[in-house]
Amino acid sequence: MSSSDLPPSKLGTKEHWDEVYSSELANFAEIGDEGEVWFGEDSVEKMVDWALENIPTDPAPYILEVGAGNGNLLFALCEAGYAPENMCGVDYSADAVKLAKTIGKSKAASASSEGDDAEDGAESSPLSKADKITFVACDFLQDEVPILEGTESGVAVWDLVLDKGTFDAIALAEKDESGRSPADGYPARIGRVVKPGGFFLITSCNFTEEELKAKLANQETGLKYHSRIPWPTFSFGGHSGNVYSSVAFQKE
Repeated sequence: MSSSDLPPSKLGTKEHWDEVYSSELANFAEIGDEGEVWFGEDSVEKMVDWALENIPTDPAPYILEVGAGNGNLLFALCEAGYAPENMCGVDYSADAVKLAKTIGKSKAASASSEGDDAEDGAESSPLSKADKITFVACDFLQDEVPILEGTESGVAVWDLVLDKGTFDAIALAEKDESGRSPADGYPARIGRVVKPGGFFLITSCNFTEEELKAKLANQETGLKYHSRIPWPTFSFGGHSGNVYSSVAFQKE
């Protein structure tokens, strides 16, 4: 489906996500609920498994998530052994950033406490450093992504860039007077931040694998198709498909 074919929705507005994360921030403070996991825990596990199969944890890669929300995907990567100091999550909702930072501090404190109670010689949980993940309020379509200490100079410094539902939400935003969707500029913004040889991994519910390939693998982005994450298929009306599409691209 073309981004121009998707009707605008509140899911494509900053106001909606500000309300969502303001509520989730309050809920976490009150009852410790970390909030919704977009596309479910299975999507997180699949994306982490793909990362482990394709990107070594040592030397520590630089990882960027666009539209990080409550940070659940980056926390899962941290738990899997990726260096939290080399991870950054950006989101245009300030309360999403506050929530992710608060959850990170909570996870680190809990893991450190469990480590103190463990027997001598036992390894501490990687989540004891979950608060070292950088979360920043940033409009990815307009702002420059913060550069972490230790990265090379320039913009294209990320070994792995992640998207779990963000492109979907952007595609539901209002179009401008010329009928252009904000999503039309997204592929080029992704291409410019991925390091040569690095990867972009996206999970979408609005676009098929072929549509993602058509939008993202081209000369403008410098990305080429690398691999896919399989999802269960369903059949309806003589057609088969997937609820989600997860596709990886590599920067040439």
